[in-house]
Amino acid sequence: IGASTTALCHCCQKMARDEESYITRTFFTSFKQDFFKSTIIGLIMIGLGAALAVDGYIMYHLCFTSVFWTLLSAVLIIAAVAYIIVLLWIFQLQAHFVNTIINMFKNSIMIGMRFIFCTITMAFVFVAMGLLIYYVCTPAIIFGEGTCTYFCSMLAKNILIQCESQEF
Repeated sequence: IGASTTALCHCCQKMARDEESYITRTFFTSFKQDFFKSTIIGLIMIGLGAALAVDGYIMYHLCFTSVFWTLLSAVLIIAAVAYIIVLLWIFQLQAHFVNTIINMFKNSIMIGMRFIFCTITMAFVFVAMGLLIYYVCTPAIIFGEGTCTYFCSMLAKNILIQCESQEF
């Protein structure tokens, strides 16, 4: 999942910069090139997401039993927001930059917080597509992820170019 998402981001970034040539060739080249790191990032994100989901389920049933569980629920919400920020940016960064996995996580949270309006807009794109798929047209799921990633690549294009010239 991680390698294919990174390859999708790479193709969408090329399309956003009007540099695309052969989309299939570009996808599989990026898939092969970034397979190891992207797969590890994908597995880490799946593990963190599963842990947050289990914790959220537990907190949902315990949150109003005492003040301690209510405060712990607030911490869980903050962790979930940080997870979403990282999820929105990490594969875009992996497709654009060469860096270590730890630095990818650090940079994704820093860039996501620094450009919070863009991050909120990116999240809105995915939520809007999810609502469109659920309520209007279920077959749109076929094109939904690619369309959302393309719009997010258009939003992130100038930010990534700006980040090329800065040290993080």
